[in-house]
Amino acid sequence: MAGAPRAVAIVNGTLAAAVGIGLQLWIPGILMWIVGHTLAVWAAKADPQFLEVFARHLKHAFFVDA
Repeated sequence: MAGAPRAVAIVNGTLAAAVGIGLQLWIPGILMWIVGHTLAVWAAKADPQFLEVFARHLKHAFFVDA
């Protein structure tokens, strides 16, 4: 999907459409789609497996030693 992983492009497009059409906020919806898709393409170029790495990152517990 134009350089972005399929799942990310579908979620991004769905959320942008919900904002643009559902809430009738056209400009924020379009901007949300453009920014989200640009970030997804950039991340895919930097690391083709960024989605799997991010999913694995979320599974780890957050730990801060105070």
